[in-house]
Amino acid sequence: MAEAGEKETRSYEESTDESEHFASILPTEVQHLVKEDESEEEPKLKYERLSNGVTEILQKDAASCMTVHEKFLALGTHYGKVYLLDVQGNITQKFDVSPVKINQISLDESGEHMGVCSEDGKVQVFGLYSAEEFHETFDCPIKIVAVHPQFVRSHFKQFVTGGKKLLLYERGWMNRWKPSVLHEGEGNIRNIKWRGHLIAWANNMGVKILDMISKQRITNVPRDDISLRPDMYPCSLCWKDNLTLIIGWGNSVKICSVKERHASEMRDLPNRYVEIVFQFDTEFYVSGLAPLCDQLVILSYVKEISEKTEVECCARPRLDIVQPLPESCEEISSDALTVRGFQENECRDYHLEYSEGESLFYIISPRDVVVAKERDQDDHIDWLLEKKKYEEALMAAEISQKTIKKHKILDIGLAYINHLMEKGEYDLAARKCQKILGKNTELWEFEVYKFKEIGQLKAISRYLPRRDPVLKPLIYEMVLHEFLESDYEGFATLIKEWPGDLYNNTIIVQAVVDHLKKDPQNRTLLRTLAELYTYDQRYGRALEIYLTLRHKDVFQLIHKHNLFSSIRDKIVLLMDFDSEKAVDMLLDNEDKISIDRVVEELENRPELQHVYLHKLFKRDHHKGQRYHEKQISLYAEYDRPNLLPFLRDSTHCPLEKALEICQQRNFVEETVYLLSRMGNSRSALKMIMEELQDVDKAIEFAKEQDDGELWEDLILYSIDKPPFITGLLNNIGTHVDPILLIHRIKEGMEIPNLRDSLVKILQDYNLQILLREGCKKILVADSLSLLKKMHRTQMKGVLVDEENICESCLSPILPSDASKAFSVVVFHCRHMFHRECLPVSNTVSSVQFCNICSAKHRGPGSAVLEMKK
Repeated sequence: MAEAGEKETRSYEESTDESEHFASILPTEVQHLVKEDESEEEPKLKYERLSNGVTEILQKDAASCMTVHEKFLALGTHYGKVYLLDVQGNITQKFDVSPVKINQISLDESGEHMGVCSEDGKVQVFGLYSAEEFHETFDCPIKIVAVHPQFVRSHFKQFVTGGKKLLLYERGWMNRWKPSVLHEGEGNIRNIKWRGHLIAWANNMGVKILDMISKQRITNVPRDDISLRPDMYPCSLCWKDNLTLIIGWGNSVKICSVKERHASEMRDLPNRYVEIVFQFDTEFYVSGLAPLCDQLVILSYVKEISEKTEVECCARPRLDIVQPLPESCEEISSDALTVRGFQENECRDYHLEYSEGESLFYIISPRDVVVAKERDQDDHIDWLLEKKKYEEALMAAEISQKTIKKHKILDIGLAYINHLMEKGEYDLAARKCQKILGKNTELWEFEVYKFKEIGQLKAISRYLPRRDPVLKPLIYEMVLHEFLESDYEGFATLIKEWPGDLYNNTIIVQAVVDHLKKDPQNRTLLRTLAELYTYDQRYGRALEIYLTLRHKDVFQLIHKHNLFSSIRDKIVLLMDFDSEKAVDMLLDNEDKISIDRVVEELENRPELQHVYLHKLFKRDHHKGQRYHEKQISLYAEYDRPNLLPFLRDSTHCPLEKALEICQQRNFVEETVYLLSRMGNSRSALKMIMEELQDVDKAIEFAKEQDDGELWEDLILYSIDKPPFITGLLNNIGTHVDPILLIHRIKEGMEIPNLRDSLVKILQDYNLQILLREGCKKILVADSLSLLKKMHRTQMKGVLVDEENICESCLSPILPSDASKAFSVVVFHCRHMFHRECLPVSNTVSSVQFCNICSAKHRGPGSAVLEMKK
């Protein structure tokens, strides 16, 4: 529960003279004291005292009632004055109505007409901006007056007063006011609320509602607690809308809904009735009511037992927001208000008025007027900051940055950073700097120095801006020196991540060199120094360090900065570090470092020389041809598996030299290949048989050479070796007649798997026969098909017309006079001749051939068509 009070902490019990008390204590704002159990719950309303003219009035007088209009306020006092005020409390107009207490002020909806009643029985209704006026004095105090909401209209000139009777005044003919009694006999009427066509009033017995259209009373809501004096605990009435009435009396609250009665239920009953939709009891006595959306605002009068005197006394009034439920309510918020003189006030001294359009609530007491309003985003942010919920405050400010007026996102953010640093959450504070400080370089530098003061430069280092904006070089150098003194790895990380133009490279290089004097073998510092040299474009020094460290970035450095001239004498170091990458780089840049230079540099490291030349040979068989002879020895020494492929693919290596090396090292397969390549196939075969003793390789070799003498040598060598004979029987069938081998096998020789071998020979022979027969059938079928096709083609007629000419005399083939006899010879090649133009054949055969085509081949013109007429 929040408590509204002055900044000056002075007890009201200490003051005996009330006027002197008000003169000495003039509060400037209302503070909240929140209950401990609700300290984390944000208040729903904020409070401030209505000051200016109100302060002056209440120093000499006391407030008795107030009415709120959207344009102004009307305040009545105990000394019979009515003041019109603006919303800031400034006096705009003053009326001396009566010498005694003003009981009620009523305004119509337009705010142009006012009704006032006082304790001496006076009632006045008059226009604020016109001469229209009504005066009446009754013989008893008039507690309440209410003008028609539409009083400004001529046909709604009505108002009601409440004393011992409920009187309705209507202006009639000749502008005379006619009174009529609406209700009487149930005690004094102390409250009236007029809304639309409905009038609700409260007397000693309960609350009644009158329908002004039918002039019928439609309900009676009895008072619950009759033990309470109605003059001390008056009823509070409030219309939520045209059909919903809220009643508060004692500690009971009822919400009533006016409904239309069904025609079938009418009979002699009013056409409307009232249903109580919500009803609940409160902890304290109700002094005022007001709606807030679907919730209620309740002003409560509180009594409590004094801890000092143990006597019941008046406590601070409470302003509660509750959510009505069918038989109870849920408290949303509860604030205790420290209004002036609350110790002497009674329940009847408090009033609650509200402005519907703006959700403003006015708490009126004799010595104070407090305004409660819904909290806006600025207030919400204030509360969050007060509770040190900076993250939520910052988020709320960002969401509502267009509507907030009091706060700035940057200020909240800076407060958040300071709060995190005070809590020791340095990393989070540094991370928030990125978002909060943005591109403000001055703030960035200021915050960096704050981190330096508390020894937390490392925390902010990861979040310093590196571009847009860029801070002063001194800031970055300061952070780097901090890391260099305590964290080499962190220092190396920053050098790698930060662009080299953020700081003075020379200063940092010198600092690293100084540290290396103490620890010259520190790989982290050496690596970092190489990177710094690279930023400073001293690539030669960087390369030396990288090679010393065998760092993987050395090749990238060479490529990126074209340092090939610097590595001419460092090829061995590069090869030792990573031969694969080094060779690829050297081969890709032959124009910068020649093959001869690389081979020369690697002369004392033949194993590396071999790696380079082997990769060169793979790329191009001819580029390194002058080193092929050298490569034979290198392959033989370091890479025998690739020797034979090299010998096969190379056309430049000397065979004699290669044969000599292979024979010295007893490389049988390579020697066999070289012998066969040099034409000495019989020696090669002999080596396979004697050295390798591999019949399959021997057979394969013989097949490759396709030499009958080799097969003969193979058979002679194998004839006394049963396993070799088996191998020959299994593989010789398609190359040599197996009978030649079988006849040479000695009788009685035991040959493994002989039966299977013979069966295989027969199967292979049978397969050959089948293949031949199949091929023959295909050949015959194709020949016959082509013959038939040629026959059909040659049997077709040939068109002869006037456009054709004799191929011999070149005159038209057909005579101009068709009646004369003529003879034409047409060959299948489409060449045409007059018969007399054909040369006389010297052969006995009667078959004629085209002179043109016969010179080329005997083909299409081998037969002839003859036309005669």
